[in-house]
Amino acid sequence: MAERVFTEQELVRREKCAKLRELGIDPFGHRFDVTSNSKEIKEKYESFTKEELEEKKVSVVIAGRIMNKRRSGKAGFMDLQDRYGNMQIYISINDVGESEYELYKACDLGDIIGIDGFVCKTNTGALTIHATKYTHIVKALKPLPEKFHGLTDIEERYRRRYVDLIMNESAKNIAFIRPKIIRCIQNFMDKEAFTEVETPILTTLLTGASARPFVTHHNTQDLDMYLRIALELPLKRLLVGGMERVYEIGRVFRNEGMDPKHNPEFTLMEAYMAYSNLEGMMDLTERLYQTIAKEVMGKMVYNWCGNEINLEGPWKRISMTEAIKEKTGIDFKKEMSLEEALELCEEHHIPLEEHQKSFGHIVNLFFEKYVEESLIQPTFLYGHPVEISPLTKKNPQDPRFTERFELFIGGREFANAYTELNDPIDQLERFENQLKERNLGNEEANDIDMDFIEALEYGMPPAGGIGYGIDRLVMLFTESESIRDVILFPTMKPKD
Repeated sequence: MAERVFTEQELVRREKCAKLRELGIDPFGHRFDVTSNSKEIKEKYESFTKEELEEKKVSVVIAGRIMNKRRSGKAGFMDLQDRYGNMQIYISINDVGESEYELYKACDLGDIIGIDGFVCKTNTGALTIHATKYTHIVKALKPLPEKFHGLTDIEERYRRRYVDLIMNESAKNIAFIRPKIIRCIQNFMDKEAFTEVETPILTTLLTGASARPFVTHHNTQDLDMYLRIALELPLKRLLVGGMERVYEIGRVFRNEGMDPKHNPEFTLMEAYMAYSNLEGMMDLTERLYQTIAKEVMGKMVYNWCGNEINLEGPWKRISMTEAIKEKTGIDFKKEMSLEEALELCEEHHIPLEEHQKSFGHIVNLFFEKYVEESLIQPTFLYGHPVEISPLTKKNPQDPRFTERFELFIGGREFANAYTELNDPIDQLERFENQLKERNLGNEEANDIDMDFIEALEYGMPPAGGIGYGIDRLVMLFTESESIRDVILFPTMKPKD
């Protein structure tokens, strides 16, 4: 390992660390019992006058990181940051004594300290803790970034998230909002009588979605395995077993590119409801989003990626063929030969790979080119071609299409739902067609899961199923433009 080189500031901090040890103080501290925090103090006492607080003399003990320090002679101020925000501290040698005041004088920005004191207001009306005791807890050996700018290198923000959370209040807010959203989802699903379950992350088959997998190896079994790309087939097995309403929130892994909309590992929620269908999943989804908006965020309108998004219902519902016809005038709903569809591709300069030379793939390519980015307000787009929907029931009136929808908001997909295919004969045929596509070069085609076929042969009730990208959902509600803003530790290329 190369020898570490320290900056002048870092060397000074290490010298201060050694001096603390000489004073018998552990630079990296021990338990410290707090009685309050910045949020609680502000909520309880912001409305009090200076005189009322002097009369009450409320004692508190708080701890946090020094973010700002202003000293003049034998007294000074600090801004102390805890999990909720900053709290101003006033400290005087007359209150804490000479030895503790010397610790305060020697402290650096970034150090973690504890303060005993009482709540007051300054002459300018700023809520403040008047310190009566100063306790050193942890010495920061590295200086914080410059206070007004923090980490300006976006890559470094994501790579050193711990510093980003210290310096960037928005990043910390998102980190706290995300689990509240997930808890709201769980409470909502509980009220809808769903059961949360866990299914395997390691699998021997590539099923449940169209994606390239990460491959690993089980040493004891001498067996190559995949990290799951979806949650679907194990959850549908539970419908066969009679659980009727199940869901899972979990990490899935897709060996694909990284951009502001995609991370190779991400959080997915899939839910399956026996005796429901496409419309049932639309209704469930609209209620879920509106519940999060009201209960967690307290608003229905969001400014996201340059668009004003209104989650008030009812949301638009339109078929894929209708949406394409609105934009291009082409009606893929009418009977059309493959030759006619190929001619349309050529006329509209849509390139095709070998495995895409089918009616269904061509319809989807037209949608992606002419429609997808225009779906700004919440829109349920339904009626996908059978070729791109291997796990979905066919439309009884037109078997070229399926009972599937995707939710689009801001031109991006947020959810994917089916009236689930429960016909084992049809399902096996779809799996076999997927293998044909793989032979034509489609690396994302599914494997045949014969155990799942056998499960269907025992009988799976008709059902609706849906998958939600939780990261993208959090992006919308926190008005974040990059998926890396809502994942605490996004995948990053290692530094040299």
